Amino acid sequence: MTWTGDARSLETDLRRSLRRGPGDDPGNIRFDPGSRAAYATDASNYRQIPIGVVLPRDADDVAAALEVCRRHGAPVLSRGAGTSLAGQTCNVAVVLDGSRHLNRILEIDPERRLARVEPGVVLDDLRRAAGRHGLTFGPDPATHAWCTLGGMIGNNSCGAHSLTAGRTSDNVEELDVLTYGGLRLRVGATPEPDLDRIVRSGGRRGEIYAGLRGLRDRYAGKIRERFPDLPRRVSGYNLDELLTERGFQVARALTGTEGTCVTILEATVRLVPAPRSRVLLVLGYEDVFAAADHVMEILAAGPIGLEGMDRFLVENDFTRRAFRNVLAGLPPGGAWLMAEFDGEDREKARRLAATLGGLFLEDPAAQAAVWSVREAAVGTTSRDVRESGGLGDAWPGWEDAAVPPARLSAYLRDFKALLGRFGYGAALYGHFGEGCLHARINFDLATADGAARYRAFLEEAADLVVSYGGSLSGEHGDGQCRGELLPRMFGEEICQAFREFKALWDPDGRMNPGKGIDARPLDADLRVLTPLAPYETALSFADDEGLFSRAVLRCVGVGRCRREDPGSGVMCPSWQATRDETHSTRGRARLLFEMLAGEVIEDGWHSEEVHEALDLCLSCKGCRSDCPAGVDMASYKAEFLHHHYEGHRPLRTWGVGLVDRWLRVGSLAPGLANALGRTNLVKKLAGVDPRRTLPALAPRTFRSGFEPRTQEGPRVLLWTDTFTNHLQPEIARAAVTVLERAGFQVALPPAGLCCGRPLYDVGLLDLARERLREILNALHAEIEAGVPIVGLEPSCLAVFRDELLQLFPKSPDARRLASQTFTLAEILMQTDAPLPALDARVLIQTHCHHHSVLGLQADRQLLSRIGVEARFLDSGCCGMAGAFGFESGHYEVSMACAERSLLPNLRNASPDEIVLADGFSCREQIRQATGRRALHLAELLR
Repeated sequence: MTWTGDARSLETDLRRSLRRGPGDDPGNIRFDPGSRAAYATDASNYRQIPIGVVLPRDADDVAAALEVCRRHGAPVLSRGAGTSLAGQTCNVAVVLDGSRHLNRILEIDPERRLARVEPGVVLDDLRRAAGRHGLTFGPDPATHAWCTLGGMIGNNSCGAHSLTAGRTSDNVEELDVLTYGGLRLRVGATPEPDLDRIVRSGGRRGEIYAGLRGLRDRYAGKIRERFPDLPRRVSGYNLDELLTERGFQVARALTGTEGTCVTILEATVRLVPAPRSRVLLVLGYEDVFAAADHVMEILAAGPIGLEGMDRFLVENDFTRRAFRNVLAGLPPGGAWLMAEFDGEDREKARRLAATLGGLFLEDPAAQAAVWSVREAAVGTTSRDVRESGGLGDAWPGWEDAAVPPARLSAYLRDFKALLGRFGYGAALYGHFGEGCLHARINFDLATADGAARYRAFLEEAADLVVSYGGSLSGEHGDGQCRGELLPRMFGEEICQAFREFKALWDPDGRMNPGKGIDARPLDADLRVLTPLAPYETALSFADDEGLFSRAVLRCVGVGRCRREDPGSGVMCPSWQATRDETHSTRGRARLLFEMLAGEVIEDGWHSEEVHEALDLCLSCKGCRSDCPAGVDMASYKAEFLHHHYEGHRPLRTWGVGLVDRWLRVGSLAPGLANALGRTNLVKKLAGVDPRRTLPALAPRTFRSGFEPRTQEGPRVLLWTDTFTNHLQPEIARAAVTVLERAGFQVALPPAGLCCGRPLYDVGLLDLARERLREILNALHAEIEAGVPIVGLEPSCLAVFRDELLQLFPKSPDARRLASQTFTLAEILMQTDAPLPALDARVLIQTHCHHHSVLGLQADRQLLSRIGVEARFLDSGCCGMAGAFGFESGHYEVSMACAERSLLPNLRNASPDEIVLADGFSCREQIRQATGRRALHLAELLR
């Protein structure tokens, strides 16, 4: 359905009708190009530009928004975390995003084992709250750390433990819903006397219930005949819940309707006892067929979850890099089954392990590590290098068909043959214990011929799964991808019943139109078919064939950047601080895509919408390591700013980018420079927030006092970065002492060299290239000789291992320099030199670039070697992030990042714990927020 109304008038009426937030903030109504771009797609292959976005603050806001949309005849789409794989959470509609504000857990009733929640509640938040009573919510998809209950109810999600817990629909007791027409009602199980009473009461509610009863009575026989009896039947509407033997359960009938019938305001869901412990058995097989052959045997042992995965899940580039320690411990094979048992049944698991072999894991951390490989699958399998045996670009589409578990093995073989006939490869994984197979397939969706072949394949695949008595969808719903195929599974008569069911709730057809029943064509609105501008770039983007357009397509919408739970890693600090889609890694990738498409965002590199979204990106590089699809937003931001500021660069960018020059000038008279730096006038001119204090220049730089010692031993160059040299030279002096004690001969690079770390953050890429060329020329002899370069500032070291290779992708010297640049821990771990033992407790804040580019393995080994009790905080970004936290307009976000975990941990730390932070910006955030001085590793070792 195409909406032809006046968007500006609709926006005006929404602003008048919805209440405003604190400070009269109108930000809950968003019709700007940036917001529309951020919500233009989900985790599927589809793209549809929304009319606008509403972030309702409460149920009254939802009602007001629907009333306004009804007056304008505007379609409405209710959306959770936007991770749907079948296209049901993108539409030409007004998007109601409840994840921002409608996220309260209203009640936990441990006696009745029920929870009452708003639709924006994240699943893991509910599980943590229920866990305090020994309970949990059973269904747990791989996105459990960021998916919402409303989205799970919309899609009828399942997850790894639905083997025992069932689908979401099996765990919904009541729903508080609102129709497009404005009727609010609470629905659930409806005994016949209650049904009669509701129908007799008349009104719109009585009309709906009378229609539902009539629909049940007319189609009951056909429903019993055509609905397959299998645990993962997710396709279609749950009309079987209206049958007499199912208790006329209207809430469960509405579960899985994908926002096409009602909007959910509140849900009452069932809780189940949580296992007090678990054990995991990992079994290796030659291939997925052999794995599937053993499913029924393993099910007989009573696992609470049984997952399968093939070699593409472990052999892709991201998994090999991020999970290499896990992969080294997997049993040999080309496919694996993961059988999880309740800890109470560990002896059953032991007996099974004795029979089948495999890896038996009782340690929760070891189990979590293996699960992390499986849970990252949607992202990790989306792109891999075809030349190294990978799939290339792989997409959803035939994502999660389900068959009876006993028939999975045969279905898999026929499905593999079907893939072969079409010339496709696929990563295969999924919930083997329930016959649900996920497949990431290397469809060609970028050409018209490829799209036509995609359609032909889906039609044949649908017929194949139906022939096995299966369901087109076993988890992720129908949406646009499978809605058109529903008649192949259910027949026309049941599909007519689906139409009548929707019409009872939504007679105007305005709720998420074109999804589910009577869906738009499955090969329409394909995102990858959108033509993108082929802009020239300064960075090489070598992993993306040198194309910025391919780089931004890395984001497949899985949404891991929306994690905000404790221990969620570095990505994405601005999302964690704002909970705003446009300030997530995914949202920014969407805006950059739409910038290249030029339909919604029309100004290209000069777009203010894209600039605004990227302004709060801390360039932490967390996504570079944490995003399973390999999105590298720091590089995308640097590239964008390089073009955006071309010809009209603000003064602030020179202040930040040339900080090495300003510090060099200031060091001529450090006392005067420090006095000036304390004045508000200088802060204002430099664009520094007045609540910040500028770091003080040291009375004497490190280089000015360095005296090389002649001693035996291998020669190393100590990289004298700007921050250490001018602001904290005592760290470099400590490093010299430590290195010399370890037997190294310490030298310095020529004076005046700077890696230009801040230049990337403001997009001064031409100048950054010049700086790096100077380094390559000046150090050519040392590079050729293989002299190690030891760095103390993680962000500067990261330049040599990351940006250097992006700016000089074909330079042998650049590759050599990257390979012979080391952290202090890395160089020390290469020696047998004795290190003094230290009886101390150490609390460690890891610099983001250390986490994402350099890695922490050497630091962990070194601290263990000297005997300290090390506690690495999983606190994510400190929020200072170079100049970010100093800049005007960033203070609140910077402090919100710090308050998320770092500062509470510091406040709770015992006085005798040493705080360690190798990053200058981390140490500065800690000092300014707590007054506590954090040490560098060099100082700790000295």
